[in-house]
Amino acid sequence: MKVYRGEIQLGCIVAEDIMGLSANPIIPKNTVLEEEHLNILQAFHINELYIEKTKADGNPFKSPLSSDKVSNQNQEETDSQETMGFVDLYLTTVKEYKKEFLNWQSGTAVNVARVRELILPVIQEVEQNHIYIYSLQHYSTKKEYLYHHAVSVSIISALIGKKIGLQSGQINQLALAGALADCGMAKVSPHILSKEQPLTESEFKEVKLHTANGYKMIKDTPLLKTETKLAIFQHHERFDGTGYPASEKSERIHLYSQIVGIADVFHAMTSERIYRSKQPIFKVLDMISKDLFGKFDLKVVEGLLQLMGDLRTGTPVRLSTGEFGEVIYTKPDAFTSPIVKLKNDEIVDLSQQKNIYITEVFT
Repeated sequence: MKVYRGEIQLGCIVAEDIMGLSANPIIPKNTVLEEEHLNILQAFHINELYIEKTKADGNPFKSPLSSDKVSNQNQEETDSQETMGFVDLYLTTVKEYKKEFLNWQSGTAVNVARVRELILPVIQEVEQNHIYIYSLQHYSTKKEYLYHHAVSVSIISALIGKKIGLQSGQINQLALAGALADCGMAKVSPHILSKEQPLTESEFKEVKLHTANGYKMIKDTPLLKTETKLAIFQHHERFDGTGYPASEKSERIHLYSQIVGIADVFHAMTSERIYRSKQPIFKVLDMISKDLFGKFDLKVVEGLLQLMGDLRTGTPVRLSTGEFGEVIYTKPDAFTSPIVKLKNDEIVDLSQQKNIYITEVFT
């Protein structure tokens, strides 16, 4: 959707790279616009840009410059008749999930059927177009992180499950485990959830109760398998016994718990949070495979690396050097470090470059 700068609102999502006077975009595609971005648009005299129809909070964009209610109504009818794109579907899913979470905070029981209805369409969309998985972290904002996290962990968990060979029914249950892993956060004080400073020891203890509280919230539903309920309880356990709530080790931690746990860590590290900045996807993958060695079953780690490293030939990328290129080959033993052909035709084998990694995959 093409708009004028004066129409832009905070939370709008950039649909195409905004270029300045250099070869690199001044604001990349998928950026959620904040105050600093509006200043950049003004400084570079950018008067027109393309944005998504849906804002980061899941609400449709409506131009503040239009006073023609009939025109707006006609536009809404036209939009509703169009096939919903991935960004719109994902953001709408997050918006609807937020409504469910707010219901849990007020004491309403978890409606598992409703959560299933919400998450399966967006997972199917990513299954059909794998490239969407690289944009999930862009749409998450500090304020709405908790809801984005649930939906994204659900998607990533399901796709890891598929990657390691689980069956359709198992994948659906795994998706529900990912979506409901943090449902117990509804029992945590809202003050703690919105706190911008690091948590105190007592506050962290309250947050750690979310696994047990989440299990209590869903333990009696017949729509979740026993292993799915266990994953909600165990997703913060670690293979070496350093996790919580029961410090379980190795084979005592269910496979679903392992998958949801690594999806949880991965999305958290690649997303903007209240007191922690996001990291590039491929830098995080390297950290998980090295710094968190022993925390997760190797099969689960390999599943995540294969999922995120599944870059098709010709996929456009940006490197940590700022250079642009495209993937031309991925080695079987180096999923996250493909061979890239730069714009100047130089060939870079990232598996041989310790300090260079992919910072952006373009969808």
